[in-house]
Amino acid sequence: MPATPCVYLVDDNDGFRDSTAWLLETADFEVRAFASGTAFLTVYDNTRHGDGECLVSDIRMPQMSGLQLQDELLRRGSTLPLVFVTAHGDVPLAVEAMRKGASNFLEKPFSDDALIDAIRTALCRERVQTGSPPNALLDKLSPRERQVLDLVVASKPNKIIADILGISIKTVELHRANMMGKLGVRSLPELMKVALGHG
Repeated sequence: MPATPCVYLVDDNDGFRDSTAWLLETADFEVRAFASGTAFLTVYDNTRHGDGECLVSDIRMPQMSGLQLQDELLRRGSTLPLVFVTAHGDVPLAVEAMRKGASNFLEKPFSDDALIDAIRTALCRERVQTGSPPNALLDKLSPRERQVLDLVVASKPNKIIADILGISIKTVELHRANMMGKLGVRSLPELMKVALGHG
């Protein structure tokens, strides 16, 4: 991952875009801000496949919505990690985005730390999935347990995980218990360390 990770920020709200760009720059990210998904797509070169890069996008925008932007990136074969920011009423849309592979979604208003943590987690997950040696511990997990793990790492509660995966909350709890048993961890912080390759 490059020394300075790059965050692409796509939001049609000028005030939010400016304040968020400033916040991320003070957290040592390189920031490139765009007022629309179309403006972003005209300059984004997806041959890098998201190496050390992350996209933060509003989910509801005029002309091209965040979901349409995600669809276009998927069509281009991009693996750029994607964090959506969303108003409370847009959670069902955000759940759909997670089903399509978005790294995370944050409901406005969110804290500065929540956004920075979501971006760092997305960058770490992308690095783990593409560039680092395989983690033998994670190989013990079933495909469904891996999905649950990814969503736990994205700080999603069991109810949202159940919605995204189309399973019951009880089933999510069962997968979480099995997963923690297989990985030999007893707490969420231990689980995060193993999941992000620090265990």
